[in-house]
Amino acid sequence: MTGQVRTVDGRVAGRRGQATRQKLLDCLSEMLSSSPYRDVKVIDVARKAGTSPATFYQYFPDVEGAVLEIAEEMAKEGAGLTALVEGRSWAGRAGWQTAEELVEGFLDFWRKNDAILRVVDLGAAEGDKRFYKIRMKILNSVTNSLTDAVTELQAKNKVDKDVSPAAMAGSLVAMLASVASHQKGFQTWGVKQAELRPNLALLVHLGITGKKPTK
Repeated sequence: MTGQVRTVDGRVAGRRGQATRQKLLDCLSEMLSSSPYRDVKVIDVARKAGTSPATFYQYFPDVEGAVLEIAEEMAKEGAGLTALVEGRSWAGRAGWQTAEELVEGFLDFWRKNDAILRVVDLGAAEGDKRFYKIRMKILNSVTNSLTDAVTELQAKNKVDKDVSPAAMAGSLVAMLASVASHQKGFQTWGVKQAELRPNLALLVHLGITGKKPTK
């Protein structure tokens, strides 16, 4: 973690304090992957990190506060997903490659951050604006880039003017997020990852260009 880190009471944490804080976050992340969010207690996180609850409270007001820290860092990484779309070509074989790489990057990001994303989704569904903003920060980065892609294709008369760029982009991103969060479920339906990704890429390509891809 870079930058100045402060304790709950406003003091600047030293190098050792920053390391302890990060260890608490790492341990919490690990626990979220195996335990329900609301079952995770401060004392358990502190014990796993080899420190005390008092030390935990020096850096975070509660477990939820620490979870939000993890989620914010994840959202910064998620904003980078826009690089999979921004400035990329949707013409010919390059368009198919763009669709494939977007799907691959999206699913991989969700798999890597599955535990914290489940907590973010839960908080957003329950109306917590803090978690909702984090979720939208991740999704908006891709949605805005796809909206621009459709708009540019319309300007070149390659996509029907009746298509709403924002509605199409938003629908595709919502689809990707839903599928990404249910990847294990697809496996129980007998759908292999090797089958899922190209079919998702096909839907994305059709949505953006209105055409079958050139492979």
